[in-house]
Amino acid sequence: MPNLIQTIQNAFHTIADDESMPPVNVLEASACWLYYGIAREAISFEEAGLNTTDDDELKGMLKDAIDLCKSHSNQLEQFMKAEGISLPPVSASKPITDPKDIPLGVKLTDDEISNGLALKILAMSTNASTGASQSVRTDVGAMWVQFLNESLAFGMTLKTKMRKRGWAKIPPAYTPPGS
Repeated sequence: MPNLIQTIQNAFHTIADDESMPPVNVLEASACWLYYGIAREAISFEEAGLNTTDDDELKGMLKDAIDLCKSHSNQLEQFMKAEGISLPPVSASKPITDPKDIPLGVKLTDDEISNGLALKILAMSTNASTGASQSVRTDVGAMWVQFLNESLAFGMTLKTKMRKRGWAKIPPAYTPPGS
């Protein structure tokens, strides 16, 4: 039996195949432009993180994040080009360097890298959710739902690893007044 997410995605694609495709509207184009920029800039941050850390577990998370961001940005780039949506300017890829070559005053800590990564994934999830809720075209909405699901799944894994390593910024417990 297929999982619920796959069932929903299949339903979206069935509906999208049967409906006429109006042009992309301004909100859909804007969401594409913004998300593409966020994903491509996240790759630059993740590459810088790879160049900065010596921690193998963090390197694995960064590599997974790069794969996720490249997958989303490549899929989105194809869609945007097909729909005539211009691509935003983005940072170039970072060359591979040795973490020992980075001066301490510039070098991010593993805590800073993991929390920066979490913020990038949060921005992607938030923007995918907004894009899904504002999409008129079913195919565009389905793409956002896919991106949202993949970003949330990655974010849950990242959060678990961050808590395990003591990198997560957890607010204090709430105590209601009078308790």
